[in-house]
Amino acid sequence: MRILLVEDDYVLGAAVRDHMAAEGHSVDWMQRLDDTRLALETVDYETLLLDLGLPDGRGLDLLRSLRDSGSEIPVIILTAQDQIAVRIEGLNSGADDYLVKPFDLLELSARLSAVTRRYSGQSNPALVIDDVSIDLSRKIVTKTDKPVTLTAREFAILERLCRNLGAIVTTAEIEDSLYQFGSEVESNAVQVFVSRLRKKLGKNVITTVRGIGYKMSVER
Repeated sequence: MRILLVEDDYVLGAAVRDHMAAEGHSVDWMQRLDDTRLALETVDYETLLLDLGLPDGRGLDLLRSLRDSGSEIPVIILTAQDQIAVRIEGLNSGADDYLVKPFDLLELSARLSAVTRRYSGQSNPALVIDDVSIDLSRKIVTKTDKPVTLTAREFAILERLCRNLGAIVTTAEIEDSLYQFGSEVESNAVQVFVSRLRKKLGKNVITTVRGIGYKMSVER
């Protein structure tokens, strides 16, 4: 998925970015609120990881403005402020979850999966489509009960389609999930990855909507 990380601590920011990227996510990392606002105006992000204390303002002010404008982007707060009052203020301002620094990166991954499942209406992380089973939380895919090995980008595309089950996901939206700012979008990359997924999972699992994009072709 395409994630916007807002964190001014360089060591922590780099660690979170690299961890999320290793899991197949595309991460844009901002260290200031003004850059964050510009990024949000430019890209349709799937999740916002938000620090509260930033050089040019408070993360909570940004969060409130997002909710006041009607934005429903999932938001997880990452902060060193562990007072109960601050946690309550963050949740009341529209945050979906809250992690206090220092935190385990695997816990962040689990909370991210839980939040995105809630937004997609999928309380159960496991999907069964024909003879293919997909566990989005544990990133485990099987076909006829045999494990299927996917690359990070293959799983990123599969996850995007699963979280929009039955709906068309455009090629541009899939590209957004694969590439962060500054990355060159490879020609026909999405088509190549979808072709690989079909070879591994079966040709009928993903349907091409000509000229638009793709969708998961079989309902749960």
